[in-house]
Parts: sequence; C-alpha cells; structure tokens
Amino acid sequence: MMIGLTAQAQPRLGNPEYWVGAHGGVSAGTVIFQPAAENMTPITNACVLGGNAGLVFRFAGHKYCHFQMELNYMHRGWAHGNEAIGHTYHNLHYIELPILMNLNFGSEVCRWFFNLGPQIGYCVWDESSAIDHPFDWGLAAGTGFYVKTKKAGIYEFEVRFDYSFGGVVGTTVTDHYSMASPMDLSINLGYYWPIKKFKIKN
Repeated sequence: MMIGLTAQAQPRLGNPEYWVGAHGGVSAGTVIFQPAAENMTPITNACVLGGNAGLVFRFAGHKYCHFQMELNYMHRGWAHGNEAIGHTYHNLHYIELPILMNLNFGSEVCRWFFNLGPQIGYCVWDESSAIDHPFDWGLAAGTGFYVKTKKAGIYEFEVRFDYSFGGVVGTTVTDHYSMASPMDLSINLGYYWPIKKFKIKN
C-alpha cells in the first residue's frame, strides 16, 4: 500500500515510456535446510554457480517509480559434501516470472534504482531428481544503476537477491525438514529499447 501511494504521489511523465529488452548474468544459489542437511556447511561450499537470462518489459509513467515484468531462466541448486568424500551438486533449472516495482533517482542520464516485488517460478529440469515440489514462489530485491542514451537505449547493471518461501521438498509437520528454501545472488547486465511514447492529455 505504501509503494502504491508513493507511486501516485510521484510527478507523472508527460510522455510515458514503454521499454523492452533483455538481461543476463551469473548467479550463485543454494538451499537453506532446517534442520541443516548433512555435509552442507559452510554455506560457501553449498553454492551452485550458474547463469540466468531473461526478457524484460518496463512501463515508466512516473518520474521515479516504474513497473517492470520479466520472464527469466534461472540456474539454481545446492551442493553438499567435503574434500574427503567429494561434492554432490544438485542443479535445478527454473522459468521465473518476477513482477517488480522499480524506484529510481538521479539525473536524466544516469539513475540509481531499487527493484522489489514477488516472483513465481517452475522447475522445468531437475538434473538429479532431488526435489518434490517444482513450483516456487518468493521475493526478489535488487539494486544497481542504468545509463540512458538518446538514441542507443538503456544500459543497466544490477545485483539481485532472490529468496523462495516455498520448499523444494516437503516441509509440513510430518516431514523431516521444516524449511527447504532456495536463495540466489546474481549479477546482471541489461539492455532496453523504447517501443512507444505518447502524451497524456490533462
């Protein structure tokens, strides 16, 4: 509600902007198990490195508050083991749909931004058949900056954190784990191009 009220209070753009583009980068993911899974500590040894990529649609109707929808591929997973017994990697491949509020400030050319919003996802490929629940839902939060050019679009850099509230395995009172939540940290580069501009009549 606060974000919505803030958006209404922002100065409206005389020419709303519609942008489409793509982004991608590298990610490090793991799954938080409670109680801890065997041979999964420290957390740095439990990470799976991968990549992500996606398509982006952005609507800018206000100067400081934009709406953004994405369709992404995300390589997720976790690892367990140690130097003595070796490491086992569980690689998961998700299609995700984040719906984000983009808050930004700065000059017309270079702006700092914060992304925040929910996302849903589905595991389309589980390489090791390690999960029971392919459906995923959670929260995405990111920050970064973008450079807006007059004729060559927008170039963007973002660091994003994704946390899932769903479990990759059962987490009811009768299950072994009370939590089995994936989380990911990614570093992304993006490029966006305007597709439509028009004036709003008062």
